[in-house]
Amino acid sequence: MIIYKTKDEIELLRESSLLVGKTLAEVAKLIKPGITTSELDKIAEEYILDNNAKPGFKGLYGCPSTLLCSVNEAVVHGLPTDRPLQNGDIVSIDCGVLKNGFYGDSAYTFKIGEVSEEVQKLLDITKSCLDKAIEQARVGNTIGDIGFACQLEAERNKMSVVRDLVGHGLGRKLHEKPEVPNFGKKGKGPTIKSGLVIAIEPMINLGKKEVEQLDDGWTIVTKDRKPSAHFEHDVAITDAGADVLSTFKYIEEVLEQK
Repeated sequence: MIIYKTKDEIELLRESSLLVGKTLAEVAKLIKPGITTSELDKIAEEYILDNNAKPGFKGLYGCPSTLLCSVNEAVVHGLPTDRPLQNGDIVSIDCGVLKNGFYGDSAYTFKIGEVSEEVQKLLDITKSCLDKAIEQARVGNTIGDIGFACQLEAERNKMSVVRDLVGHGLGRKLHEKPEVPNFGKKGKGPTIKSGLVIAIEPMINLGKKEVEQLDDGWTIVTKDRKPSAHFEHDVAITDAGADVLSTFKYIEEVLEQK
């Protein structure tokens, strides 16, 4: 069952979603060659707790960390480690918070130092896939319209969309109905109504779409071990259109100053 949100609930979801963006900005201040994702995880947890919220992932489904940090060929769900990040790496950092009874959930793929031209294109196209998907998140459209727009943008740029993992509804639970695939057909799936809040999160591979899980039981990697990128926003659909509750503004302000 899809749970539609009131205006007041959407504002609480916005507060949680913005806190995720601010947490990822704290990560952005420190991310550089030589730092470990375990160090970043600790910083994020302290920041969330200092802002009267709880880490949204830690303890959920047995997750041991505040952040999920997926490096290079890791698509999502990478656990923080003591491996220092290296020049040329990319790392998708996914973060959730729980505040005032509602979740925020957002992800950003960071580049460490200088990356190759093809990896830079992967980051640009993945972010573009997110933008194209959000454009279709409006009353009267369908969930399939969102996935179709994302898939079209990826495939016309010779990249592939992960099929095994999808976006989701967001509210008092981190994962609510409906599922929001990053692929699909126009006009298919649930019709979008005002009050729907969803996390749209393209996971785009430089190589083929197939993925597999590592022995840690968490990390999802590309089967061909080519890089993957992941960007995620929380979006409320209102009669006026898509209202993006999360933000990359704080992150990108930090990155521009580095």
